[in-house]
Amino acid sequence: MEHTEVLSKYVGNFVDELVASGLTHAVISPGSRSTPIAMLLEAHQAIETTVIVDERSASFFALGIAKETKKPVVIVCTSGTAAANYYPAIIEAYYSQVPLLILTADRPHELRDVDAPQAIQQLNMFGEYPVWFHEMALPEATPNMLNYARSKAARAMHIAMLEHGPVHLNFPLREPLIPNVELDDVWGKRRGMSFYPTMDGELEPNAESLSLLSNHLSECDNGLIVCGPLVDEGEAQAIVRLASHLQVPLLADPLSQVRTIGMKDTVIIESYDAILRDKVRREQLRPDYILRFGAMPVSKMYRFYLETHYEAERYVVSARQQYREPSAIETHFVHSNVELFVEGLIEQTSVSDKHTTWLSRWIQMDEAACSVLCTNDSEVLTEGEVVTQLSQILPDDELLFVGNSMAIRDVDTFMIHVQNQMRILANRGANGIDGVVSTAAGTAKTGKHVTLLIGDLSFYHDMNGLHAIQKEQLSVTIILINNEGGGIFSFLPQHNDKAHFESLFGTPLNIDFKHAAHLYNADYAHVRTIDEFTKCYKQALEQKGLTIIEVQTNREENMYWHKAKWAEIHDRLSQME
Repeated sequence: MEHTEVLSKYVGNFVDELVASGLTHAVISPGSRSTPIAMLLEAHQAIETTVIVDERSASFFALGIAKETKKPVVIVCTSGTAAANYYPAIIEAYYSQVPLLILTADRPHELRDVDAPQAIQQLNMFGEYPVWFHEMALPEATPNMLNYARSKAARAMHIAMLEHGPVHLNFPLREPLIPNVELDDVWGKRRGMSFYPTMDGELEPNAESLSLLSNHLSECDNGLIVCGPLVDEGEAQAIVRLASHLQVPLLADPLSQVRTIGMKDTVIIESYDAILRDKVRREQLRPDYILRFGAMPVSKMYRFYLETHYEAERYVVSARQQYREPSAIETHFVHSNVELFVEGLIEQTSVSDKHTTWLSRWIQMDEAACSVLCTNDSEVLTEGEVVTQLSQILPDDELLFVGNSMAIRDVDTFMIHVQNQMRILANRGANGIDGVVSTAAGTAKTGKHVTLLIGDLSFYHDMNGLHAIQKEQLSVTIILINNEGGGIFSFLPQHNDKAHFESLFGTPLNIDFKHAAHLYNADYAHVRTIDEFTKCYKQALEQKGLTIIEVQTNREENMYWHKAKWAEIHDRLSQME
């Protein structure tokens, strides 16, 4: 059997097994060494492929698809530094628990470590971030080796789903590299739906542990449920039911989906970040226990609250056996399917038929804080008011993707009383500003209209992501908050160092972003008032394609406006005591 036929069958069987194991999307970056993988992925009718030239943008685009579909997405690139551009997205996938399948083409072994062009060390090049790494054998077409190719494809897909993380397979390939996609048996023969059919079950809570926990919670007056970032709306609904059943406050992070699933229960506390900004109040609100679901919340004030009350019993519930508690305080970890855990705990715990004094206090504080946050009292359009307005006008089933730094913090503070059911996503695994535009574009690849709220530095960092939106004709509205630099630093101690602040932390870009909009054929608007913003946003929802709405703000004014809001909330809450 000649080389091209061997190569075609080996890679073809591998690709077909990916499909048998559930693959539907692949993102390809062009290159020579990856030719057989790229061509056979594109030739398979069951795979939707997207070609993105920039590997960094491509990897974050795939991350966005995987976030939205909750299924592994393949990314493919050639050998050399092309693969190194995947690194930030792989780190984010690991920490945000998103399944990715990285296929890197490589020089064969005889061309390694001999100064051959475009040959670098690719074995385990992403360190410990992939949940599994394997170097594929050189292509052979014997029955045993075709089974080998299928087994590795099935195993890679299964591990990515089971471990909720990135898997890396490295492919050494010899020339010639062009496969024959017209071979009658290029895809081989499947033995079943998957080479490794799995019967994974849900991790159920231990009955004895549930009973002990139920007894403990029943003895406590001041319980607290905290819901950090989640992606599953079913879990969010279950957690609201549990808080309502126990009659305890539910501190809901904006990425928990709790605020946006349409369950308007009074136990949901949306303004806890603002409430906990006062040190004395943090000390007074002493919980007996804290039961947390999801990742650590965005709010730094919540972290301060945890550190203040280290003596409170704390529990972290997660289906994955991971250590997700950065406070270094004694914590009970409950490894269980969230919905099964909630159902079991509700069954074993008696229901409370009235608000406790503790819960009533939280509800009153939340109502007071929210009334301040929702009040529009500025003559200019502020960053917080953009988010407040969004919470009122985001349509049903919209996907809001949020950038890091100030954007996610403003959503945490001001995304309250959301009118419609929608989802909020962000790259909060490693909390970086890289790849945000591309990730949002990836979520739009599934057919949804996506609203992206992002700051100017993060937008600039990933303007290449706009090309994918244009090329794939995706519907994305970008709300670009331009405060001429790193607005978050105005709230940090670095702001007091006037000699170095602007050059090292403020970092104004001085870019006219309308030229970027024109470069990628986007509709563009620069708005100065709430009415202008609302009109432009509603128009963007009615049309397809890319729209960029730029909101110009001032970092100093924005800082003082936020602090004035927090001071007003402090005064309002102090009057209640």
